[in-house]
Amino acid sequence: MRLTSLLLKSALVGALGGLLFGFDTAVISGTTHQLTQIFTLSASQLGLTVSIALFGTVLGALTSGNLGQRIGSREALRLMAVLYVISAIGTALSWNWPSLLVFRFIGGLGIGGSSVLGPVYIAEMAPARIRGRLVGLFQTNIVIGILLAYGSNYLLENANLGAKLWRWELGVASFPALLFLALLFQVPRSARWLLSQNRVDEARAALGLLGAEDPQAEIDELRSAIRADADQRSAPLFTRSLRLPIFLAISIGLFNQLAGINAILYYLNDIFRAGGFSSVSSDEQAVIIGAVNLVSTLLALSVIDRIGRKTLLLVGSVGTALSLGGVAYVFTTHQHLSLLLWLLVSFIFFFAFSQGAVIWVYISEVFPTRVRSKGQSLGSGSHWVANAIISFAFPVIARHSAGAPFIFFSAMMVLQFFVVLFVYPETKGVSLEQLQKQLGTNEV
Repeated sequence: MRLTSLLLKSALVGALGGLLFGFDTAVISGTTHQLTQIFTLSASQLGLTVSIALFGTVLGALTSGNLGQRIGSREALRLMAVLYVISAIGTALSWNWPSLLVFRFIGGLGIGGSSVLGPVYIAEMAPARIRGRLVGLFQTNIVIGILLAYGSNYLLENANLGAKLWRWELGVASFPALLFLALLFQVPRSARWLLSQNRVDEARAALGLLGAEDPQAEIDELRSAIRADADQRSAPLFTRSLRLPIFLAISIGLFNQLAGINAILYYLNDIFRAGGFSSVSSDEQAVIIGAVNLVSTLLALSVIDRIGRKTLLLVGSVGTALSLGGVAYVFTTHQHLSLLLWLLVSFIFFFAFSQGAVIWVYISEVFPTRVRSKGQSLGSGSHWVANAIISFAFPVIARHSAGAPFIFFSAMMVLQFFVVLFVYPETKGVSLEQLQKQLGTNEV
C-alpha cells in the first residue's frame, strides 16, 4: 500500500486525538490559582481537582480497548471526541466545584480512551514500512498540544478577562475537539476491524479508498494477522519467564512519573508563582517550557536508534536529578530564584530527551509478540496510576514545603540511574527475536 492523501489524512486525524490529549493535560496549569480562590479550595481539594481527570484517564484507558474492538476504533474515537467537547464546554460553564469535578472526569475518560484508540487506529491503517513514523505522530501531537495549551493560557491571560479567565482557558479546548469530531466523519473505517467483523466487501472497499494496489492480497495478509492476534489474546502475561519484562514495564512507567514530570506540567504556573513570578510572566515561562519540551522530544526521536534507549535513560537520569536538585535548593534556601526557569528548562530537556521518548518504545520491545499488547497495558497502567497519585499529593506536600517534592523527585532519578544501569538491557539494534532470547522469554 502506498502513502495516499487519504491515508495521510487518516493518520493525521487519529493523531489529532494526541493533540487534544496534550492540550487537556496541560491547560489546567493556568487555572489552578484562580480556581483555588474562587472555590476556596484546600491543598487536597486542588489536588483532587487536577487528579480527578487522571482517574478518568485510567478508567478510559482500561475500557476503551474493548470498546474499540466492538464498534471499531474510528467510531470509538468519535465518542472520545464527544467526551472532549462535553468536558470543555462543561468545565467552562461549571456552576460549582462538584460540577467542575464531574466534567473534568469526563474529559479524563476522553484522554484515556484516545491514548489507546488513536495509536490503534493509525497502526491499523498504516502500511508496515511507515507504521512507526505514522504512529509516532500521536506522541508528537501530545507535545504540540501541551505547547498550544501553554500558549493559549498566555494569550488569554493578556486578554483582561478577569474572574472569567479560567472558564475561557478550559472552554477553548472545545474548538479543537469539535474539529476532531468533524474530521472523524471524513476518514474511513479500519479495514482490519471490518475484516474482524466478517465485513469483507466493506474491507475491500476501504482498502481501495486508501490506495491498496492489490486489495485481495492485503485482505489475505490481514486475515493472518487477525488469527495471530486471537492466539495472542489467550496467552497469559503473569508467568515466571516474563518476570523481567514485567518489572521493566512497571518500573519504567513508575519512574516516568516519579520524575515529577506531570505534576510539574500541571502545577507549572503555581511553581513559578511560588518563585516570585507574576501570572503573566508565569504563562510566558510555561510557553518556553512547552517549546523546549517539543524540541527535545523531536531531537530524541531522531537519535534514539543511534544512541540507544539505555544510554538515553542514563543521561536523562543524571540531568533530571541535578536539575530537580537545583529546584529543591532554590525553594529550600529561597536563594537564586532567577535560576528557577533555567533549572526547569534543563529538567524538561533531559526528561523529554530520555524518559519522554523512550518509555513507550521500550515497553513495546521487551515483551514477546504473544503478550505485547497486555504488557503495554500493564506499563501504561502503572504510569497513569502513579500520575494520579503524585498529582493529587503534590500541592498538599508543596503547601508545607515547596522544596520537598523536588527533593523526592531528584532522589527517585538517582535510584532510576542505578536500576537502569544494572537491570535494564539495551534494545538498540537488537531484533525482537534476539531480545526475547536474551531476556529468556522466547518460550511459549
